[in-house]
Amino acid sequence: MKETDFIPTLSPVWGADIFPLLSWFKLDQIKHANVMVVGCGALGNEVLKNLALFGIEHLVIVDFDTIEPSNLTRSILFRKGDAETHQFKAFVAAKRLREINPSIQVLPLTGNICHDVGLGLLRRMDVVIGCVDNRWARYCLNRLCMRVGIPWVDGGIDGLEGTARVFIPGKNCYACNLGPEALKDLSYRLSCGSTIRRNEQAGRIPTTPIIASIIGAVEAQEAIKLLHPDELEHEELTSLCGKMFYYEGQHLTSRIVEFKGYDDECPVHEQWKPVEKVNLTTTLPIEEMLTGLSKHLGCKNIEIVLRDHSFVDYLTERKNDRKIHVMLPDYAITGYIEKEPSLCHLPFHALYQHEIKSIGTDFPYKKLNLSQVGIPPWSILHVHTEKGTRYVELADEQNYITYLFQNEQI
Repeated sequence: MKETDFIPTLSPVWGADIFPLLSWFKLDQIKHANVMVVGCGALGNEVLKNLALFGIEHLVIVDFDTIEPSNLTRSILFRKGDAETHQFKAFVAAKRLREINPSIQVLPLTGNICHDVGLGLLRRMDVVIGCVDNRWARYCLNRLCMRVGIPWVDGGIDGLEGTARVFIPGKNCYACNLGPEALKDLSYRLSCGSTIRRNEQAGRIPTTPIIASIIGAVEAQEAIKLLHPDELEHEELTSLCGKMFYYEGQHLTSRIVEFKGYDDECPVHEQWKPVEKVNLTTTLPIEEMLTGLSKHLGCKNIEIVLRDHSFVDYLTERKNDRKIHVMLPDYAITGYIEKEPSLCHLPFHALYQHEIKSIGTDFPYKKLNLSQVGIPPWSILHVHTEKGTRYVELADEQNYITYLFQNEQI
């Protein structure tokens, strides 16, 4: 018996004979919705599986990790061979989703939501679902969604516990809900793989497939609700926005608690609009980029502000002032140091990094392109000019729209 024998025979239109029986469910809105799922571990597997079964046809999957053997006990979309060959989670998940629902169009991106996904793509989503494993990733995802006015659903699991929440611009903000301790260690990044290995050394597993199924189901359901705004407005449906669903499996308890925070002064709420499109890409030399922006915007003084990261041209070893030229975005510096034999033994405070936070006429490395300084494809640039701040969307150089939406107008 072949693997394909297990693929169900589908109706010409996925779910057309079943979903209309749900009084609140509008199949056309689901079919034409654009959904991004960030994180493709145990939780992401469950969310993606549910979305495919529901009939979502336009999906973006973002995950930078590869499949490990420990993933197999909690991830329905992964197989032993995927782990043995260290396949990327996003690509394998996309393949398996097409087996579940051949109508689906999936764009897998192997990158980090904090710095590898352009706002030009994200602003075309109707809803984003977060299945990440740390506060920093949630903070970054919240910031991006706030900028483009997109609601997002958050889920988290640990052991037999799990939570689900909804954040909508103007109503609820992840950053505003963080307490002092959470803010203090916000930048601490512990990967899912590291969590698994730490727990295995302690003789336990970090989570179970059951809790992933429960929280993943709630996340998917809340996302589907967000695709029915009229029903939410008329209270035919109730959203988790401003609340948190908590489930604890050890003693089988669950509850919904208030979880709403929205400070009007929070800088994370800043929306980037209006957005102007320009036929320029991150592959152009910066010198040409500045000229092109000046012409398009009708401004002489152009300065691209690096809002979320800086560009590091060199490191300095404090004890002897030795300079090490790196020419990398700041988020890549830790990886560079870990791999560099002459630096990896040094404590973090032994090095000073020289940072550049904007790109203008005085930028000394104009032969570089924006990609080399850390700006992802199809980004929206925050540009200062003599006429004020402008938000400029770069061209879709990777043809994401053509690949994912097959030339549909979105």
